[in-house]
Amino acid sequence: MSAPVATPTRTSSRQALRNAKALIAKIRKLNPALFEKDFLRTWDKSQDDIQTVLLVAQVLEELVKENIDTRVFHGGVAVSNFRDNSTRTRFSFQFAASLLGLDHADLDEGKSQIAHGETVRETANMVSFLTEVVGIRDDKFIGEGHRYQQEFAAAVLDGFMNGVLPRRPALVNLQCDEDHPTQAMADLMHLAKEFGGLENLRGKKIAMTWAYSPSYGKPLSVPQAIIALMPRFGMNVVLAHPEGYELMPEVIETAGRMATENGGSFQVTNSMDEAFRDADIVYPKSWAPIAIMRERVTLPEREGPAQKELERRCLEMNAQHKDWECTEEKMRLTKEGKALYMHCLPADITGVSCKAGEVAATVFERYRIPTYKEASHKPYVIASMMLTSKFAGVADLLNHMVERGQPRVENF
Repeated sequence: MSAPVATPTRTSSRQALRNAKALIAKIRKLNPALFEKDFLRTWDKSQDDIQTVLLVAQVLEELVKENIDTRVFHGGVAVSNFRDNSTRTRFSFQFAASLLGLDHADLDEGKSQIAHGETVRETANMVSFLTEVVGIRDDKFIGEGHRYQQEFAAAVLDGFMNGVLPRRPALVNLQCDEDHPTQAMADLMHLAKEFGGLENLRGKKIAMTWAYSPSYGKPLSVPQAIIALMPRFGMNVVLAHPEGYELMPEVIETAGRMATENGGSFQVTNSMDEAFRDADIVYPKSWAPIAIMRERVTLPEREGPAQKELERRCLEMNAQHKDWECTEEKMRLTKEGKALYMHCLPADITGVSCKAGEVAATVFERYRIPTYKEASHKPYVIASMMLTSKFAGVADLLNHMVERGQPRVENF
């Protein structure tokens, strides 16, 4: 006789199901425009779009807690293309595909005909014959990542319209040069849980600050994602960085507009202490100097001596600001000294992962489990982006999952 399958931990009195039904009721009150649309940048989406993605992600999370099967596909593929390294987002995309019943295929450009000059138009169609969703990370070069994703999206639309593809795959931005929507939405979901709902974020101060790192070329898209999204929920966002580490001007403009339109606030300072003072949330994260990122694009080779020289200059600039570290002293400046620490991970932890870095070891260790929980929401956010792009009646679909009650893991 085979050994019994372990029963997943269930919340008491089937609370997860009650939570799911309450969230579905909220989804029904919204009017999103997500069906048959790509998810490239949060600021291109309406408030109803953003809230719907967040609520659907929360429902999926509750259903998994209750051991309810959430598969809606019986065949088909989710294709990922990571043009930069990844751990959390790479596996989150694969988890999300599995959660919905899709197989996963990873496009390794080095093993494809892209290395021999295959065009974006051709690659996009060749990997999409039975594909429902494509996820792309392209964050290294300013002016290129978002543009590449748009080019890919246009190519699969052309293939669909001309009868090459039976269905048009939806495109999910897994990070580009401008935005990191799956990260920012997972962060927003984390904040909603920590503070008891989106409505409780209004008036909260979040400090999105640069922090020292001994590594080179970190993209601008995480801080840009945070400053563009959080003011939409009435938060008071303070962006802090040393001179030379400015973000893309168009995103700064977007953050200000989002704050004005939604009752939040947005300001920029060159003082980490000022940003931390009375903050409810702190998000110390390194990124590269914008001049370095712009110069990086102009170099004739993407690898080689010129890039190495640029890296050396970047590290020299970073080293001038080692005092930009999230220390216990700086945490005492926050509201009652108890601000929530956030990070997209991996953090550069002083004395642990590097000699000097973004955050003191004692601070990170205190918030290590919360940051892991922050990361744990990403598979559900990505699955939500997939689901809302492929199904018009997502509330009815989620309710069907609940009523069907098919176990995700069989109990014997």
